[in-house]
Amino acid sequence: MGQKTNPIGNRLGYIHGWESNWYGGNDYKDKIIEDDQIRKYLFARLAKASIAKVIIERTFKLVTVTINTARPGVIIGKGGQEVDKLKEELKQLTKKEIQINIFEVKRPELDARLVADAVARQLEARISFRRAIKMAISGTMRMGAEGIKIKISGRLNGAEMARSEMYKDGRTPLHTFRADIDYAISEAHTTYGRLGIKVWICRGEVYGKRDLSPNVGVSAGSGANAAAGKPMVPKRKKK
Repeated sequence: MGQKTNPIGNRLGYIHGWESNWYGGNDYKDKIIEDDQIRKYLFARLAKASIAKVIIERTFKLVTVTINTARPGVIIGKGGQEVDKLKEELKQLTKKEIQINIFEVKRPELDARLVADAVARQLEARISFRRAIKMAISGTMRMGAEGIKIKISGRLNGAEMARSEMYKDGRTPLHTFRADIDYAISEAHTTYGRLGIKVWICRGEVYGKRDLSPNVGVSAGSGANAAAGKPMVPKRKKK
């Protein structure tokens, strides 16, 4: 059943960590809804920041939001002004104290979500879907991935009948549980309708115990700051 299930959900707990880390009591439902609102808000508000993942941790009064991004400067802003503004917006949304940690993804070519979003942006810019996919595959393989598979569905090149096409290179062993498979979906909104993009990336195999804590680089190619558990701190001007 490795071909049918979500590769990330199938490997939770030993290859991939959870994106929501908190204990839910009677208000479990409210926290789930609030997490979804936070993620939707961040992905819409920071659409140009190339966000790979948003991890949410909770204590009694504090909500810690960890953002993995390929463009941390867009989120931080000059002198940390943008991240302070974002913190206030999330505080108004949740009515709780907010802490934001930002980790840089050093190799976005090895992150499935960033690859899928990059292909979607090119399709919206009217670039040929075959060209966009081949560029994504070559870039990912060049950065050291063991394999990549991309599936695109919809009215390709404006065809009257929707269809699906799949392109792959290397190996993506979905049945091998120790294989580090990253998976993501994205959408491209074109003049002919909506195109769906699915991306699978094999980043090798994992042997032994892996640190799944949110403060460790959870995305492929996360930088030294993430690996050391040190979020990027905005430099502020001296008054």
